[in-house]
Amino acid sequence: MDYVKPADVAANMVNAGRSKFTLSPEDLIIRGGLAGAILAAATSLALTAMVQTNQPLVGALVFPVGLILIVLLGLDLVTGSFGLLPLPWMENEVGAGRMIGNWCYVFLGNLLGSVAYGALLAIALTNFGTAAPVGVAAKIITIAQAKTTAYEALGYAGQITVFVKAVLCNWMVCLGIVAAMTTTSTIGKIACAYMPILIFFAQGFEHSVVNMFIIPTGMMMGAKISIAEWWLWNQIPVTLGNLVGGFVFTGLALYVTHRPRLAVPLAAPSAVPAE
Repeated sequence: MDYVKPADVAANMVNAGRSKFTLSPEDLIIRGGLAGAILAAATSLALTAMVQTNQPLVGALVFPVGLILIVLLGLDLVTGSFGLLPLPWMENEVGAGRMIGNWCYVFLGNLLGSVAYGALLAIALTNFGTAAPVGVAAKIITIAQAKTTAYEALGYAGQITVFVKAVLCNWMVCLGIVAAMTTTSTIGKIACAYMPILIFFAQGFEHSVVNMFIIPTGMMMGAKISIAEWWLWNQIPVTLGNLVGGFVFTGLALYVTHRPRLAVPLAAPSAVPAE
């Protein structure tokens, strides 16, 4: 049996958070860059499947390959770090400044990797700008605008909506990362990580690293979006929502209920008087 018990999973979550604090800024940026590019590739694959089949669910079925590769290769998504890094902080092992600094390096790596892949894909889809966006390229533009200017048109309601979608998203993403810790086999990790990621993508929730790819790539291919609209109406509220969802609903919740405790002896049963 390769099943790992919940109490051991909670200990592994804390240890995973600790291990991320041992990495240098260069390692965090490199691992973050590779993770951002891989997730972007998985997103473009999912969009290709959606366009070819006209069935969004088909895209959701193939998208989890990205996060699975990231988990198996030990790379870093800032969304996953939102669920794990606060645990050593709660154990008073690291300061808040060091935790935020770690997030910033991974965020930067994710952004660089996502935009780099997006730039290469934009060249491939438009023949280096000589062809009008069609197919997947047109889909990326449409989604990029739906993730920014469509929320802007709703005003305050748009900010609340995008934030809540981000909370729901990273609840599932971090759940996928933690679920992969419930097994020691490669096949088991693939199966456990797959399910929550399918849930988030199929329902159109908001993932900050996915959006680092979709929105700037759409802008490169002609989407009517300004940099301010990208950050104010998506990237910033989505990142904050991902932080809340990953930490509160996965990292904190599982840590609080499953963290290792000192054994407490059971009270002896009271004597029953003889009749």
